[in-house]
Amino acid sequence: MARRRAGETLPAEAADTVTALTRGLDVLGCFRRGDGPLGNQEIAARVRLPRSTVSRLTATLTRAGWLLHVPETQRYRLGPAAIALGGAALGGLDIRGIARAPMQELANRTRAVVALGMRDRLSMLYLEVVRSDAPISLNLEAGSRISLAFSAMGRAWLAAAPANEREEALLRLRELDDGAWPRIAAGIAKAREDAARIGICCSFGEWQDGVNAIATSFRPGGGLPLMVINVGAPAFVCSQEALLDEARPALLDLARGLEGVLDRPH
Repeated sequence: MARRRAGETLPAEAADTVTALTRGLDVLGCFRRGDGPLGNQEIAARVRLPRSTVSRLTATLTRAGWLLHVPETQRYRLGPAAIALGGAALGGLDIRGIARAPMQELANRTRAVVALGMRDRLSMLYLEVVRSDAPISLNLEAGSRISLAFSAMGRAWLAAAPANEREEALLRLRELDDGAWPRIAAGIAKAREDAARIGICCSFGEWQDGVNAIATSFRPGGGLPLMVINVGAPAFVCSQEALLDEARPALLDLARGLEGVLDRPH
């Protein structure tokens, strides 16, 4: 199985890329919602860099306030600078507040989880999550990451992304795991067909066994990138038929209402 070489974060090294900065940002980006402190070995495995390189990066990031060192365990957690930056980024996304009420209405109607997300490298990053009062739901929150290749949200992004961004993402997915590529490619091809035919992309048990989801994309304007809204739930809460027949029209209406919303006069 072909895998990305250690430290390789782009298909080709751009002339204006600062490698040390890119690697430091990869270290910060490998921390996931729900993680406890991480050691250098765990970080090295996630970013595919030698442990010696990671040790220098974590020391530098700690001195600058981007990481906090936990002496008792010799591990690291995100520091105040990273937390402040993340809070500023989320706080500046007006689309979250605009989308929240109609997302909640859709969640209540479908008894599912409705999420707003955007691409972050080879994941989709949840920016806003609302849920119904159904007793059993998906344990996902703002800040959660899900698969670009296998989730409905990721497939909807791939179906609508500009060609150059899509091709870059596909190349990186193939380099990451060449053995899984035929399955990935088939799922993405089907997603693009679905997006053109019925306006949404699907993932029925492909991202996680027993989880169904549909998603569609929109462009909010205001200089923000392509975004995606999904509707998902355990399969015994939302069947494929319920999502396609009942949730799909409402999801498409929601996305149409958010298209270009930040460019409209208020």
